[in-house]
Amino acid sequence: MTPAVLDTEGAANYLGLAASTLEKLRVSGGGVPFVKLGRAVRYRVCDLDAYLAARVRSNTSEQA
Repeated sequence: MTPAVLDTEGAANYLGLAASTLEKLRVSGGGVPFVKLGRAVRYRVCDLDAYLAARVRSNTSEQA
């Protein structure tokens, strides 16, 4: 069973990205919404799924 929240490494693995990519997107914006629990950063699985769903394309010429 998948936990409801993942750390950066777990979220990166879930999305097939590098953890550094998520870290950069956190700073610059436009990435996956995240939760701060004290100093810990966590990603909700429902937000990761929504992020993936928003990026579904049927061809390479579609605008993002």
